Amino acid sequence: MNWEMIGWLALGTSGLLIAASFFVNRKTATAGNAPLIESDTSHPLHAWLEIAWPVFFIAAMGMLTLKEVMGFAAVLLLATTISGLIWGIDSALLRAKRGGESEPVVVEMARSFFPVILIVFLLRSFLYEPFKIPSESMLPTLQVGDFILVNKFTYGVRLPVINRKIVETGSPQRGDVMVFRYPEDPAKDFIKRVVAVPGDKIAYKQKRLSINDQAIETESLGTATEVDKRLGFRRFESFREKFGEKSHSVMVDPDMPGVRLGGIRQFPNRDNCEYNNEGVECRVPAGHYFMMGDNRDNSDDSRYWGFVPEENIVGRAVLIWMNFGSFKRIGSSIQ
Repeated sequence: MNWEMIGWLALGTSGLLIAASFFVNRKTATAGNAPLIESDTSHPLHAWLEIAWPVFFIAAMGMLTLKEVMGFAAVLLLATTISGLIWGIDSALLRAKRGGESEPVVVEMARSFFPVILIVFLLRSFLYEPFKIPSESMLPTLQVGDFILVNKFTYGVRLPVINRKIVETGSPQRGDVMVFRYPEDPAKDFIKRVVAVPGDKIAYKQKRLSINDQAIETESLGTATEVDKRLGFRRFESFREKFGEKSHSVMVDPDMPGVRLGGIRQFPNRDNCEYNNEGVECRVPAGHYFMMGDNRDNSDDSRYWGFVPEENIVGRAVLIWMNFGSFKRIGSSIQ
């Protein structure tokens, strides 16, 4: 489904209806009739305006997000502000002047939308935010199509949009599954596992992970075979990694190198890392984290684009709340 085409169509059609209402308003005012069709519920255009205004509002917000003009949090804040201002200005200044006339459609829309958008904005900004898993980089922990909840206050209370921490409640720990803003494009959200925290020396060589010169305990879970998109067979080895009391499963492809040297980019603090045919070794700078996908050989992560700064943190992934392809995953906690 082409959402961009649908969005532009909805925006254009509703915009034309709204523009037509202003044209007719001007014409009726010139003729000496009541100038506000939005207040005249008997006019045939009124019914269409009741649909056009909400569609225009939702389509405009949707296109701002889809075209990445703004992040979704900024779009929600904008929608909350606009609807609140319309409702507030009408309540304070215009309602009394209308007397017994019904309120304009745009005001009715703002009054209906504002509390709903405000609640969603507050819940999403300070408590929990939903995400959908778009790739296989976190297999076997997370599957494509998983809808997850991310706890927004585990790592501190942050101001929405600017993402500045105002209350300290904790910090990411090794083994946490974390959502963050992609350092190369902060408009995108990524999800990976925290494998190293500030000050750690992390090494990933011969497909084995070590932290501060201590090998991470692993347990073999056997091998598996899957059919890829080209109908070829791929063999994977599975392991259980343990970070202290935490454990999780990872997948590796024995036919792939631990680090694809051709995929390494330039990034801040690049000098903290050393690459060779065995893998990578890095010292994590202060205020940064080293992230890796559980599907180690099918993950674009810190091995290739560097460290995640603290200000890019979104929250900790805690729960799978929906998967339309596998209902048994609903309610599963994320380890």
